[in-house]
Amino acid sequence: MAQYAVLIYERVPAEDLPKEIMDRHLGLPDRIGELGGKVTAGLALRPNETATAIRGDLVTDGPFVETKEVLAGVYLLEARDLDHALACAKLTPVVEGGVEVRPLIDFQVVPD
Repeated sequence: MAQYAVLIYERVPAEDLPKEIMDRHLGLPDRIGELGGKVTAGLALRPNETATAIRGDLVTDGPFVETKEVLAGVYLLEARDLDHALACAKLTPVVEGGVEVRPLIDFQVVPD
């Protein structure tokens, strides 16, 4: 199956997310599995204040891109095609924000 990154953008800090949203995040792999997709990895990101951006030789505090929503997390999804990936990604719980789905190019940087 094809692989996709689902980027989660949220305006509400992780520590302020309602419990029901956190519970829905924990159950997301099962709900996606019911649609025939598969979550193969997931990561929550620390707050924007912990980010460091590098542009050429310039190193600055903060994220690479400033937006109202912060990149809060990402998970890797296996789906039949983009339409299937979008259907699965729509299950992602978000309070104020949204998700972005990006197809991944598989290349091996570590030999098998």
